This record gives sequence, structure tokens and C-alpha cells, in this order.
Amino acid sequence: MEKEFKLIGLDCANCAAQLENAIQKIEGIESASLSFMTGKLVVKCTENMSEDIIKKIKKMIKKEEPDVEIEEL
Repeated sequence: MEKEFKLIGLDCANCAAQLENAIQKIEGIESASLSFMTGKLVVKCTENMSEDIIKKIKKMIKKEEPDVEIEEL
């Protein structure tokens, strides 16, 4: 299953790369792709995208980049 998010306020390409790597390590995530230019995060997971996985993604982003706003697309 695939889920897309919009990250608003991401101001560093290196930060985007670090976030992408951190999100890929979350259990249940098959792959994650974060485009710094568009602020779009595409996450693929091995099972149905549960609320638990979505919460983990949002928590990870807020921990690493507290000023970034996250919207589900």
C-alpha cells in the first residue's frame, strides 16, 4: 500500500535525506521517498497502512524537524 504526505516548511535537502532514511527504518515500511523540491513524501508499506504506522511517521518527522507541518494527501 502507498501513502502520500506533504511536508511544509522543510528547508534543507540534507534534512530531507536524513528524514527519508529514518522513516525507512520504521517497522512495516517497505520504502520511503522524500523530495525536498516538492516536499512530497511517498511511503510504501508491506501491509495495509495502519494508523499506528502513520503515527510513527508523523512522530519521527516532528522529532527530527519540529517546525515542519505534515498533511496527508
